Amino acid sequence: MLRVVRPAALALGLLFATAAPALGASGTAPGAPGDAPNWAPANKDGFGTATAQESKVWHTLSNGEMTEVYYPDLGTPSVRDLQFIVSDGSTFAERETGATDHVTELADGKSLTYRQVNTAKSGEYRITKTYAEDPARNALLIDVKFESLKGKALSLYVLYDPSLANDGSDDSGSTSGATLLASDAKAASALTASPDFTATSNGYLGSSDGWTDLRNDFTLDGTYADAPSGNVVQTGKTALTGLPGSQNLVLALGFGGTTGDAGDAATGALAGGFDAVASAYADGWHGYLAGLNPEPASAAAYGPTYDVSAMALAAHEDKTFRGAYVASPTMPWAWGGGTGLENPSGAYHLVWARDLYEIATALIADGDRAGADRALTYLFDTQQKADGSFPQNSLVDGTPHWTNLQLDEVADPIILAWQLGRTGADDWSHVKKAADFLVGFPGAPFTPQERWENQSGYSPATIAAEVAGLICAADIARRNGDTASAARYERTADDWQKRIDNWTATNNGPYGPKPYYLRLTKDGKPNKGTTYDIGDSGPTGVDQRKVVDPSFLELVRLGVEPANDATVRNSVAVVDRVLSAGRPDGSTFWHRFTFDGYGERKDGSPWDVGLPTNPTEDWANNTTIGRDWPIFGGERGEYELSLGNATSARTRLGQMASAANDGYLLPEQVWGADFPPGGSPGFPVGKGTLSATPLAWSHAQFVRLAWSLDAGHPVERPSIVACRYAHTGKGPCTG
Repeated sequence: MLRVVRPAALALGLLFATAAPALGASGTAPGAPGDAPNWAPANKDGFGTATAQESKVWHTLSNGEMTEVYYPDLGTPSVRDLQFIVSDGSTFAERETGATDHVTELADGKSLTYRQVNTAKSGEYRITKTYAEDPARNALLIDVKFESLKGKALSLYVLYDPSLANDGSDDSGSTSGATLLASDAKAASALTASPDFTATSNGYLGSSDGWTDLRNDFTLDGTYADAPSGNVVQTGKTALTGLPGSQNLVLALGFGGTTGDAGDAATGALAGGFDAVASAYADGWHGYLAGLNPEPASAAAYGPTYDVSAMALAAHEDKTFRGAYVASPTMPWAWGGGTGLENPSGAYHLVWARDLYEIATALIADGDRAGADRALTYLFDTQQKADGSFPQNSLVDGTPHWTNLQLDEVADPIILAWQLGRTGADDWSHVKKAADFLVGFPGAPFTPQERWENQSGYSPATIAAEVAGLICAADIARRNGDTASAARYERTADDWQKRIDNWTATNNGPYGPKPYYLRLTKDGKPNKGTTYDIGDSGPTGVDQRKVVDPSFLELVRLGVEPANDATVRNSVAVVDRVLSAGRPDGSTFWHRFTFDGYGERKDGSPWDVGLPTNPTEDWANNTTIGRDWPIFGGERGEYELSLGNATSARTRLGQMASAANDGYLLPEQVWGADFPPGGSPGFPVGKGTLSATPLAWSHAQFVRLAWSLDAGHPVERPSIVACRYAHTGKGPCTG
């Protein structure tokens, strides 16, 4: 098997000469600016980056191809996709995404090293691709094996769609030597191969790109030297034929501020060969895992799921703005489209204080204390606003993106500071600003937005965070000699804790047993039939007493209510009856809240913000349907541990693990058995929808539940809060 590696001594001038392009490429591509750009689906089955900070490149995999690549930070997608086209030159040309059966493999259980194996449905060929970032530079290598399974001579083409600087509409492409260069005003990429491409072309999507050319007559007729500003797609014909003697190639994709920088990165990575880069890449992840706590015993039964979760969490951190862990390297549904809510995309590659708190508590549990410390430092020094609050979310550099206010996101950093023992004067100054904001906010604990970001009101989950945050703040205040603030925080927290049921638990709602917690009340009057619109294509004018949500369990997990509280138990029963999406195997996840529309349409096609609202309360007739969230399995497991039911909690961990895909990545939502098309071909019950995968919150919840099982109690719970409100009197309680 031949593997060709370009020598390190090859002069860059041969690649980026100013002379006429090589390989016969000439002329400017027609059809500018091309079709409108869009991003790939969000259900990724592979995600990777080097652990080294010098390599500011992240890649994602889905549907047999490489999808978005992020550069120069984890908030900036700069590639739409890269895949292969196969042709026999006379009877067919086909893209591997649609023409092959895909298998994703974790090539190394202790590294985010992924391999894709794509076998033609016709049985004609197989393409095997393995990915690794170069830890020393801004480049990604792809090792490619191409096999002609029936002995035919076949041509293999690379189809590359750059979308530099989070915008695919303004890129310019050109050929220099045997390298494809792309650039816009902010960034550049260089795609080269060993052995060299034998032909290249630069075109515009839908008019002069390589796929449009090849599907017409199965040969690459247009070999354009450049394609100025537009939605550029670049094509390289490889030297491989699929026949013996020419089976392997290595692709190098480099990035930089200029084409010269990008070219240097690509050739530098390629010079040492794939094996050396892949080994250094894997060594970085091996070292990261070796520095963590040993895998908890509770997770041993689920293969690499735990290690992948730990690595995936680390990979969600930006390398320029340290501590900025994004929610997901994805853009679900309409978020990334030209007709969606944002273009360029913001989507999930943003930093939410709430998600960052979930991630940091898992990092504490798995032994990455340094990562959790960086997260808190980022929250305080980069994201916190002058008034002490935090934005709904921000770019990785801390710039507020969506500017709404959610009071649980103001409280969470306080709790994290207490959990980390960050009680010194500097951290106290940040804690004080946040706590003062909470107690001084007009109408608090009423929040302008709650956990799910589309409603205001009195939310039991948000109030739980507020109360816990204030008790943690009071302890930190006393440690810094501010007894007046400590007393004020405790007085406010005690008042709110006593009134939670009065604000949020109904005695006359339509479900039973009663009283039970509502998702929220608009007016703090849970026995009143106040109505509101669900949003996200859900129904309008819904009685607040009909809308329940598993999130009330925050009260128990944060120590604000005991697990055996009667209203908590009643609410668990109600949620199981109203929101449980049982599966044939008996396992269960739950919907976010009654009538939720944040998910695919009834037929499984993507969610779209422009779809009409459902005028009735017939959930099955929603235009879109929010499916089941694995995080609720983890939260239920932590609750069951609080009740002393470790067996049931252990089952929840297994249910979460079962939601992982072939790459052991955990999704935001899975298909349920209660709403079709879950269970029909292509929509397996309990497996990820087109929602965000990987979701850092899901992986954090899995890690934290695993450690909670080993500890015998929820490891996140702040003892100082539980001792004040939820202590049952069984055994000592030290806050």
